[in-house]
Amino acid sequence: MENTLNYKLVKPDKSLADYVYCFSSLQNLTNINNAVIIPNGKIDLLFSKTLDNELHVLLMGIETKAKLAKSDVSNFFAISFNPLAVEYIFQQPIADILNIGKELKNDFWGFTIEDLDNFDAFCDKASRKIQYLIPKEIDERKRKVFELILAKNGEVSIKEISEKACWSERQINRYFNQQFGLSLKIYCNILRFQASLPHIKKGKLFPQLNFTDQSHFIKEIKKLSGVSPKELFKNKNDRFLQFLVYNEE
Repeated sequence: MENTLNYKLVKPDKSLADYVYCFSSLQNLTNINNAVIIPNGKIDLLFSKTLDNELHVLLMGIETKAKLAKSDVSNFFAISFNPLAVEYIFQQPIADILNIGKELKNDFWGFTIEDLDNFDAFCDKASRKIQYLIPKEIDERKRKVFELILAKNGEVSIKEISEKACWSERQINRYFNQQFGLSLKIYCNILRFQASLPHIKKGKLFPQLNFTDQSHFIKEIKKLSGVSPKELFKNKNDRFLQFLVYNEE
């Protein structure tokens, strides 16, 4: 139906996997009242079509708390980037846009409003652009850091990361604060929160990951989503948009 919320998720080609988590499309967003975006540990580049048919391009910083989605957006295509893309694709820190976003030129990367008519063509065009921007050489220590924390959903100590990446704990934390505006510990908490969502969606409202106890679990979930695990599970009126991901994977 024309007015049904329509969500699609496409994984990138393996050659982009270090930098891109996924491409996504959300159509008819205005049919959800008070839609909520919750932290996912990604950097989202949003190409949105407003109700008055204008193209807006927005680069979102990493989220550390839930927030309401814009109400004047009807449809959007998004590229969700892994943190490594900040330095090597965008080539600028995003520490100053933690929990917020910044408007980019509406012709960013050569996109036009017509590109929001075909999601597959959008993904192809974006993939070619990102492939072109990938540098020939990167700091392998940084690749290793993200490989470790993403593979373990944040459940890894900074000491272990430091030893395996051959990079000092102090330098790693400085890198996170300078590039993203938050500590490695906070980022790992976001990843663990995200890894808990599929369990919560299935009604498993007790810790499935390495939380200290039930109280700690509830506190961390509420800190990042704004509600308790029980309220997340109910997901009244499909408000929590991040839950859409788990219909696709």
